[in-house]
Amino acid sequence: MKKIAVILSGCGNRDGSELQETLGLLLAIDRHNMQYQCFAPCIDFDVVTYLDNSGETGEVRDLYAEAARIARGDIKPLTEYCPADYDALALPGGMGAARNLSTYAFDGANMQVLPEVEKAILDTNASGKPVVAMCIAPMVLAKVLGPKGVKLTLGDVCAASDVAMHLGAEHQVCGPTDICVDERLRVITTPAYMVGTHISQIFDGAENMIAHLTKWI
Repeated sequence: MKKIAVILSGCGNRDGSELQETLGLLLAIDRHNMQYQCFAPCIDFDVVTYLDNSGETGEVRDLYAEAARIARGDIKPLTEYCPADYDALALPGGMGAARNLSTYAFDGANMQVLPEVEKAILDTNASGKPVVAMCIAPMVLAKVLGPKGVKLTLGDVCAASDVAMHLGAEHQVCGPTDICVDERLRVITTPAYMVGTHISQIFDGAENMIAHLTKWI
């Protein structure tokens, strides 16, 4: 059975993995008769309030422990990821990708990517295996694979797409259920809540992305 590694960035759309996008991704993987294994970095992160737009609460939490909530406890440290054991790598969206897996939320075009995340992406790409990403997570790919001219989508033309192109990526405008396919680098992305407004669109976009992935693996 094919196995997909999924990198989580916490639990919740404002400071972790977006729950609806993550569940749509995991459901699509399962419905295509593949297995998934969740991974996460073992780092702390700054919590953002979900009750209003006041920003950080001052609380710090364990990202790995928070991601385990989504994975129902079945999670591994990202340092244990090895591309040889999996058929593809997947990154759901959520601001955790921009705040925790990278510094895009703080540094924009001067962003950095967490070294273990960068290594996972580069090692997967070097092995010839696919990488898929949703919502804002393609920004991480723009930083890591931008020097290779990766083609991806962040939905419509926006500040994020401008930064992605500055980093060397080719940006494709897509609707919420569309997918952007880079055949050369074997990368598939979908905009999800970058442009989506309904949970059904998020699940459809994840399904379309994984359906295309099955053609490669």
